Amino acid sequence: MRSTRRALATLVAAAMLVSWAGPADAEPARSIAWAPCEDNPEGECGTLSVPLDWSRPRGPRIDVAVARHKASDPARRVGVLMVDPGGPGGSAAAFALSRLFSPEIRARFDIVGLDSRGTGNSQPIRCADLMTNPPSSYPADAAAFDALLGFNRGVLEKCRARSGPIFDHADSATVAQDMDAVRRALGERKISYFGLSYGTVFGQLYAEKFGGHLRAMVLDSVVDHSADARRFVGDRAVASDDSFVEFVKWCDRTESCSLHGQDVYQAWEAALVRAGGEPLGRERLIYSMYLSLRDPDWNWSARLITGAGADARAAATLDFTPNYESVRLTSVCQDFSLRIRNFQEYYRMRAEELRLSSIMHGSPLGHDEAVACVGVPGAPANPPHRLNIPAAPKILVINAKHDPTTPYEWAANIHRMAPRNTALLTYEGWGHITYPRSDCTRGGVDAYLLDLEVPAGSCPAVSP
Repeated sequence: MRSTRRALATLVAAAMLVSWAGPADAEPARSIAWAPCEDNPEGECGTLSVPLDWSRPRGPRIDVAVARHKASDPARRVGVLMVDPGGPGGSAAAFALSRLFSPEIRARFDIVGLDSRGTGNSQPIRCADLMTNPPSSYPADAAAFDALLGFNRGVLEKCRARSGPIFDHADSATVAQDMDAVRRALGERKISYFGLSYGTVFGQLYAEKFGGHLRAMVLDSVVDHSADARRFVGDRAVASDDSFVEFVKWCDRTESCSLHGQDVYQAWEAALVRAGGEPLGRERLIYSMYLSLRDPDWNWSARLITGAGADARAAATLDFTPNYESVRLTSVCQDFSLRIRNFQEYYRMRAEELRLSSIMHGSPLGHDEAVACVGVPGAPANPPHRLNIPAAPKILVINAKHDPTTPYEWAANIHRMAPRNTALLTYEGWGHITYPRSDCTRGGVDAYLLDLEVPAGSCPAVSP
């Protein structure tokens, strides 16, 4: 019986791979006309024509933007490293030309970035001006929830009309198809991939659909695509409190902390009470604290509590993903089952957030993304599911132990779902995005990408 089950599982997995790969295989490889990038002489920029809908490869087409930094030491070139900075909303084309990567990676890889649909120069979806003066994202009763629902539906209708067909064809599974079209256009049998944060969702989908075309993959600060709505919000709420506790530990042992020797938890609650006297003041303070914990910048965290912090720092942090609020409607809301239908469902979600997160009162990011999807019709185009990567090579998953944005539990769960195809490298420290945190994290990732050497299980924390 057990062998029969294994045989059936193998057949099902094979059938899934065939069905996933079919549309891409039917699409002939096309070329990219490269030219020097206008704003970066070291890079080459171009566009690639891909089907608007990969289930209709002979239907309407769109152009997606691509950039690359060619290996500076071509004699030792390893191949192509496709990258994505996450967001969603970050430009992978710009990221490919950035200085995040070590000199050795830049010397030995052609670093390629594809602006995912709706971002950068791939038909960017920009609807932020339609979202001005929104109702509270923390509705107190059914009437307030209905006001939020009506507002969101109006934004969706207007944003879809403004954006055109791309609005309904920008989920991560579709982006994964575009990624493989870029691989074929480059004439590469296999590629390596490096995804940060939401870019790890693209990576998971690519490994599922096209694992046989992967040489190596790094998923840094993982968004777990298997998470249901409860975990999507709840795990982040827990992680937000965990990061605050780590800040308090630092303040207790660090004399330079402006709150050293005080009850930091009590001071935080007092700051929330003060902020509550201003319109949206409490929400702004919690969000600013969340951003300071994400860096982390614990001196800023302390200043926020004492009143010496500044909201300008929070606003600047968001510049990295200029159309995040718009493109999440077409990505996050289609990649996850975030469908809060009425106030009763919202109330249960909010109560669970508060139960799990008594300090930060939930995760601003997890809460806002769930509430942003209120009013999105139908089931998600790319629903969450258990990771299935039988054809993929060993994938390196790396995450900070204390990350309020992508909880460590998500990275650990990716490893649990695919123990034979993944290796988990734990950074014992803090903050979101792990690769540049230390010599150990950078060296471990570089050795893996260059020589396929899987690093040891953990890297010690480095004080921020």
